[in-house]
Amino acid sequence: MYKEKEQEPVALYDFYQQKDKMYVATDCIIFGFDSGSLKLLTFKRRVEPLKGEWSLIGSFVKLEEDVSSAAKRVLEEITGLTNVFMEELKTYGVADRDPGYRCISIGQYALIRLNEYDKELVEQHGAVWHDVNDLPELVLDHRQMVDDALEELKRKARYRPIGFELLPEKFTIPQLQSLYEAIYQKELDSRNFRKKVMSHNVLIKLDEKDKSSSKRGAYLYKFDHDTYEKLIRSGYNFEI
Repeated sequence: MYKEKEQEPVALYDFYQQKDKMYVATDCIIFGFDSGSLKLLTFKRRVEPLKGEWSLIGSFVKLEEDVSSAAKRVLEEITGLTNVFMEELKTYGVADRDPGYRCISIGQYALIRLNEYDKELVEQHGAVWHDVNDLPELVLDHRQMVDDALEELKRKARYRPIGFELLPEKFTIPQLQSLYEAIYQKELDSRNFRKKVMSHNVLIKLDEKDKSSSKRGAYLYKFDHDTYEKLIRSGYNFEI
């Protein structure tokens, strides 16, 4: 049987070998949501300098990698997840930001569902979830990255339904409100929240109830991706 020959790596010639060198890294700000709290995934740094201190999860970008591909690789290696919401945040390039060597980092923030990631894989890497309101001291400029990501999350959540990326596939309106309260860091009026959310017609009401918090229970909903995409194409402004 014919076997296709594996493609040889692209040979790289360094036209700039006389110039100063620096490293390029990507750091992932990975958010999850659980029990009314927004969570951040961190781990103890495994390399010097600052070995053993709390850090975001990241990696140097390989020569043959795009920056976005490196971020997706990191996320999959730690959580086992692919095809999750991830966006580039900004570039961090202060000259003395890393005592190890001159290094710039491209921050990427991701939103994952805590009922979907590989818990054993996360434990193998020594990663731990922390409440965003009770974070340990982070190395380098990682706390700035987290703060920037939280601000971007708040901004995006006002006109895009990215919050649904943090919820299980089926959820209640109170759970959805709890999520947005965690993102905005403030209480929301229940009646107004429900009215605004339902006015967008992007939720599908199911014939199921969540009775974990009361005997009467609350109806479960699903996010209607198809309807949302049609609304966006028509110029509709989604806002919560």
